[in-house]
Amino acid sequence: MLTTSLPSTQKKEHTLSDKVCLQLTQAIVTGELPQGEKLSEADLATRYGISRGPLREAIRKLEGMRLVTRIPHAGARVVNLNIKTMADLYQVREALEGMACRVAANTMTKTEITALNALLDQHEKQINAANGQQYLQNDGDFDFHYLIAQGSQNQLLIDLLSGELYQLLRMCRFRTAKLAERTTLALQQHRHIMQAIAEHDGELAELLMRRHISGAWKSIRTLMDETI
Repeated sequence: MLTTSLPSTQKKEHTLSDKVCLQLTQAIVTGELPQGEKLSEADLATRYGISRGPLREAIRKLEGMRLVTRIPHAGARVVNLNIKTMADLYQVREALEGMACRVAANTMTKTEITALNALLDQHEKQINAANGQQYLQNDGDFDFHYLIAQGSQNQLLIDLLSGELYQLLRMCRFRTAKLAERTTLALQQHRHIMQAIAEHDGELAELLMRRHISGAWKSIRTLMDETI
């Protein structure tokens, strides 16, 4: 009988590729690999203890996530989030996440809402532990925005907000996460959004999420203006 399984060597490379892709994603999102930096295959292979084959596959995946751009004759570089790119992203994010909140208010279960509330309690402890200086959310199930997108049960929204654009949006959000003036405010806004969803008030949930994201963009825009 024919089998579609890969040879063991290919399986190993696929696993290594996935692993280094996750490591590179985190390094890019957090700024450990700076925006615009050229990705040297030789340096990265040494740094992560991986051969060129799976490393190239990982970089191709990063291109698909829009975290890496490839310039002809110049190689791959970490994406550079300039003001125009950020403005476009936040505009799209405000619309899509607002819509996700409106839909989630009618689709999230009591169990999901309880989990969302528990997550915010966990976030509050993390903020307090950092003396209010940062509000860093891990990805996936530890991410408030991710859980709302999942809770919408709208596959197109999920694909966009939790898939195609997810890591790029995390990269944007990481900037505001370290603005001390936004940590407590952001948590309060998250709680208000969660409450609107719990009360099945989709219109209010959407409005609050839009205001939350719009405020985040104003803060990051001011920060970017100051650094130009």
